[in-house]
Amino acid sequence: METFHYLIGENGAHISWWQMGIRAAIIFIYAVFIYRIAPRRSFARLSAFDVVLSVIMGSGLSRALTGNAPLLPTLVATALLIALHSVLAALAPRFEFLSYIIKGRPVRLISNGVVDWEAAEKSRLGERDLTEQLRLKGLRGPAEVEVAYIERNGAISVVKAQDK
Repeated sequence: METFHYLIGENGAHISWWQMGIRAAIIFIYAVFIYRIAPRRSFARLSAFDVVLSVIMGSGLSRALTGNAPLLPTLVATALLIALHSVLAALAPRFEFLSYIIKGRPVRLISNGVVDWEAAEKSRLGERDLTEQLRLKGLRGPAEVEVAYIERNGAISVVKAQDK
């Protein structure tokens, strides 16, 4: 164990550049491994639930990299965070209340060409934001929309109105 502490440095003590380099290599390999075994949704969709995991992981691993947090307990804590995230993500589709708490719910913004400005305001969307999103989807304005939602991940989904 003495050799290990020599190579990665003592926790809370000043560590040299080469000890930080070894820590960086260990953390990099570990993070790639965690990314590979974690369910794909953990890092792909970036809902608030996923962003929180990423921020906490990055913060903890960066502290371990610089020697401000112990390396091995930080790696264990990171694995536990991934496990907790995976369990909650697996349970959320089965329990509506848990899904609502963790992932939120979609909000209807447009219905039959009429914008619900109260819902847009609650979602922190102004008229320019909404029209920009519609233009990016090839629409001229709300009149061309059957229904539009701001989804749980913050994206705006649109169903185009059928030509009559």
